[in-house]
Amino acid sequence: MNLTIENVTKSFGDKKALDIDRYSIYSGELIGLVGNNGAGKTTLFRIILDLLKPDSGCVTIDGIYDGKTVSCDTAKSEDWKAYTGAFVDSGFLIDYLTPEEYFRFIAKVSNIPDEALHERLLRYDGFMNGEVLGQNTLIRNLSMGNKQKVGIIGAMLHNPQLLLLDEPFNFLDPTSQLSMKYLLESYSKEHKATIIVSSHNLTHTLDICSRITLLEQGHIIKDYDRDYALLTSEIEAYFRGGMNI
Repeated sequence: MNLTIENVTKSFGDKKALDIDRYSIYSGELIGLVGNNGAGKTTLFRIILDLLKPDSGCVTIDGIYDGKTVSCDTAKSEDWKAYTGAFVDSGFLIDYLTPEEYFRFIAKVSNIPDEALHERLLRYDGFMNGEVLGQNTLIRNLSMGNKQKVGIIGAMLHNPQLLLLDEPFNFLDPTSQLSMKYLLESYSKEHKATIIVSSHNLTHTLDICSRITLLEQGHIIKDYDRDYALLTSEIEAYFRGGMNI
């Protein structure tokens, strides 16, 4: 799926949180969205997902889904929801359900048969590490790391062609972080999906993403194609405060 952001602005009171003239993401890309707190990453995600209305501009998604050409403005159509998965925070979860009930709910609304649901969950068995299913506990009583796993798996369960994950490495232990990297890389290759990851974890983001976009105070100030050596040195210098980009 291709995604185009045009003339999108958003202010909260006197503070302009987002101001993007034009930004395009192309089908099959794995994008890393990086920036300090307050850079506008989560605001951008929420506008893309029509959870927040921009003051101006629009977000368009287009590509091939289920053999058909699709194109829509996310604020004016519901069609994009069928091929989009996202996890921004724990507010996306239905926390009075168990993980099993939550996954069955997603399967039902996504028309995934029970047998297919079982097979799809097996893909995430290593990521869950025996700590999510079969625990006889509600999502709200899980650790933050396991809530994160439930949200990420839920976002990926219907095999979306566009996947947005805000801080997916948060709350995960080192083993689960490595598993998360593998999941995203393998999912990108298998489904040729467009994936956007917002993260403070520079190491993991630089490792897996084919393109890095740097946000500062709502503006895109740098958009890097993958050149690992250049990327690493420039991004690390920026966050150390030793480089103006």
